[in-house]
Amino acid sequence: MAAPEIRAARLVRWYPAGWRLRYGAEFTELLAADLAERPRCWRRTADVAATGLLARLSQAGLGGQRLAGADQARASLAALGGALAVFLTAGTAVWSQLLVGWQWAPPSTRAAAVATVLMTGALLFFLVLAVLAAAPIGWQLARRGFRAGPSRVSAALVVVSLLVLVIGGRHMANGWPGTGGHPWPQRGLVPGGVAAFGWAMTLSVTSYWAHPAALLAFPAAELAWMVVSPVALAGLATGLARLVRRLDLSPRVLRYQARLGRLAAADMAVFLAGAASWVLAGAHGPGALFRPGAIDVAALAAMALALAVGWQALRRTAYR
Repeated sequence: MAAPEIRAARLVRWYPAGWRLRYGAEFTELLAADLAERPRCWRRTADVAATGLLARLSQAGLGGQRLAGADQARASLAALGGALAVFLTAGTAVWSQLLVGWQWAPPSTRAAAVATVLMTGALLFFLVLAVLAAAPIGWQLARRGFRAGPSRVSAALVVVSLLVLVIGGRHMANGWPGTGGHPWPQRGLVPGGVAAFGWAMTLSVTSYWAHPAALLAFPAAELAWMVVSPVALAGLATGLARLVRRLDLSPRVLRYQARLGRLAAADMAVFLAGAASWVLAGAHGPGALFRPGAIDVAALAAMALALAVGWQALRRTAYR
């Protein structure tokens, strides 16, 4: 291809694949002609990038032009699922840090105790919502099977990611810092195995990434898990989002999922309030126990952003 055509093809990549499949050829020709006349124009590049990103947001159900009713609902629910995955990853990291302190000593401040109880209750409710959301989807898969090949790939991605997370998480949980904690009344708020698994699942959420010398002192298996686990979590979230978008769910099921989504958003707000009550208080217990750090502030910001994205997705859902 000529230089203008190559540059035009690169610019069109700002748009999502579905848009390119439908309009890409014609738009590439128009861009190539404009590039031949005006080889250098930063406004054109900025305009293509902005409209391409807006098209991606529209396809994700977050902004721009609304999709058709069922497509908009599926896209919004998939976006909510992605936001929820980010929220739970950051939130579980904060929660597991509190549980490590809880295992060794009673919370020395009211903020730490309230935060632990609120977040634990919110996580239990998330689990209930996950079961309720998965039930109709699993029933449809059992009755009708997959609609197309890509759905099978998405399902395989979900299964493989789950296996990696469960097997790797259980193995890494053996190194939980709460092991051997001294007994004290009411320390069993969360079973040690559950707390250890939550810690292992979010081992990659750490400030050690900013300190390479200290990070390289970790065991090789732990370093490998810190790289593999976020990839597996991303694969799980991506596979589930693609399944939701490709399954031919009825309007009734979509409406049901949208209601569960609103409950999930409310639960996210409760969890965030609990985490914020501890992080913003800034107090800590004996030694380094119950001490919020920079990574907890970053996790709090990530949770707030994920909640905002999830709420925006719910606002655009066609089913109320």
